[in-house]
Order: sequence, then C-alpha cells, then structure tokens
Amino acid sequence: MKPREIVIATRNLGKLRELQHLTRSLPVEFRSLADFPQTTEAEETGNSFMANAVAKGVHYSLETGRWTLADDSGLEVDALGGEPGLYSARFAGEPRSDDANNAKLIQLLQNTPPEKRTARFRCAVALVDGRHTLATAEGVIEGVIVDEPRGDNGFGYDPHFWVPEHNMTTAEMKPEVKNRVSHRGRALAAIIPEIERLVSQS
Repeated sequence: MKPREIVIATRNLGKLRELQHLTRSLPVEFRSLADFPQTTEAEETGNSFMANAVAKGVHYSLETGRWTLADDSGLEVDALGGEPGLYSARFAGEPRSDDANNAKLIQLLQNTPPEKRTARFRCAVALVDGRHTLATAEGVIEGVIVDEPRGDNGFGYDPHFWVPEHNMTTAEMKPEVKNRVSHRGRALAAIIPEIERLVSQS
C-alpha cells in the first residue's frame, strides 16, 4: 500500500520529526512546506485558533494539492482576559521577538499575585482536503506564569510557563516529555486516530 502523503503546514523540521515519530505506525508520509518552495504564506485572520488552523490548512492544501495538517496555538492568561491569545507570537509587536513578548507579559503581571497567574497553552489542529475539513482536534496544558525564566529547552513563553503537576516549566522538560504533555502533543494525539481512520478508508 502506497503511503498517503500529508503536508504539515510548517517549515519547522522539529515539528515534522515529532509528527513522524507519533505516526510511525501509519501508512502516511509527512512532508513539510520546505518540500514545496512555491507555496505562499497563509494569512491568519481568524477569530479563534481553530479558525486559523482550518484557514492555513485550506490555503496549503489548495497550493500543494494534498491533504494538509495545520495548527495554530497560543498562550491564554486569565488575569489578562485571555491575552495574548491569538496574538501570542506578536504580543509586543513586529518584528516578532520572544524576549520582547516575555518582557511585556511579565511587566503586565507585575502586580498580579501568584494564585491569579493561571494560564494555559492551547493548540488547535485541522486536517484539510482542498476546502473540506476532514478532522479537527484541540489540546490544552494548564499552568502558571512565573517571573523568572527557567530552562532552555523550549521557545516562546516556555521559560515562564510553570506546570504544577510536573514541578517545572515547559522549557525545563525533556523534549520527549514535552512532546507528550504539551498542548500540541495532546492535540496531535487526539487527531491521530482520525487520520488513521481516514487513511484506511481512502
């Protein structure tokens, strides 16, 4: 049986390897956008993570002619009314900077007590064929924002995102642990059975 080719809407080879590991038992060959240099950037103008994931999936599926798995994710801080949310990557403006985003986050929370610093990373994933959404899933990991950065395994807000049940930040987690418990890992784990079902029917 020839493997089903699915494009993952990223040029991040780390994400590609993570997916390949999670789906190693499936008759699926994942390709990244690096394999399709002619593709243009998808616009993220949706009003939710899922809307953005679906829009990205449609964009790249139409451009590559293949099933596409796309995701969108971000940080929601309760004391900030859910911000930075959809604007997580550009919270401090352009050009995008993890250091600037984290500095703004900590500055906004400077008068917020620890018990009010609850937050979560949320990830939405969508598998799309042309303009048709085949499957969707969501993953969430709950945590607390801490002032002092800890760990250097992650990126973005990871050094400030403390996960009580693991007694560490997501930047302190080993990659194999983070891949399993993170919002993206949980979303992918939820959609993989759907991919398996769809591939077996195609």
